[in-house]
Amino acid sequence: MKDSRKRKEKADVTKKRISKRENNINPDKSSGMGFDNIEGRNPVLEALRAGRTINKILIAKGEREGSIRQIIALAREQGVVVQEVDRAKLDNISTTYAHQGVIALAAAKDYVDVDEILNAAEQKGEPPFIIILDEINDSSNLGSILRTADAVGAHGIIIPKRRAVGLTSTVSKASAGAIEYVPVARVTNIAQTIEYLKKKNVWVVGTDAGGEKPFYSSDLTGAVALVIGSEGEGIGRLVREKCDFIVSIPMMGKISSLNAAVAAAIVMYEIRRQRGFSE
Repeated sequence: MKDSRKRKEKADVTKKRISKRENNINPDKSSGMGFDNIEGRNPVLEALRAGRTINKILIAKGEREGSIRQIIALAREQGVVVQEVDRAKLDNISTTYAHQGVIALAAAKDYVDVDEILNAAEQKGEPPFIIILDEINDSSNLGSILRTADAVGAHGIIIPKRRAVGLTSTVSKASAGAIEYVPVARVTNIAQTIEYLKKKNVWVVGTDAGGEKPFYSSDLTGAVALVIGSEGEGIGRLVREKCDFIVSIPMMGKISSLNAAVAAAIVMYEIRRQRGFSE
């Protein structure tokens, strides 16, 4: 009976996915009511720890083990309403299809100004370490880059307003909670933003297969902004021209390029290595 019920539940979820695709529903769109879904146990837990404004947390009936208990306890401490609902309801409003029995309804994640990122570096007494993403469209890539940016101590990420993914619930899930700790600025024009950073004495480094020299042979110390191009096209021509210099990631195999998030992680850790790993 249990196996039969599980198969039926899986089939129902699959039907909902197909229905959403057929009706051209954007899987990254908020669930409505002005809320943004934060889905999954770790993202919800980190949102609570970070003091994110949460309107309500929905938990599947019968879920009380492990991190769910921590979520309920933190929610009660912060006066956040916790409501038990049927798992089918969570499946229906989920955009990631991996909610793990918990969805928080929160105000959409606020973007910051570029100056706020620069100020964050100044307050820490560190030269700015910024990641600029040129038209990254894959939610998983942005989430992964956020996670790495947090790990290496980057001060913030800059993304364009158009032709790029924003801070959605899918990105939140992929970032495993890092979205709560890495400031993200959303700008109208990446090229103009690069010019502004240059005036603030930030060196702008692009990544491309045709770079002047390998990333590990380049001086990446001091104030630096690392530019990562889109998954298919790489860095745009105008953005490339605005960079102070371009570095490459040597490829020894038959594939000519790396996933954007992987490429970003490799160079980010080299920047961190050259800056030193001490706190």
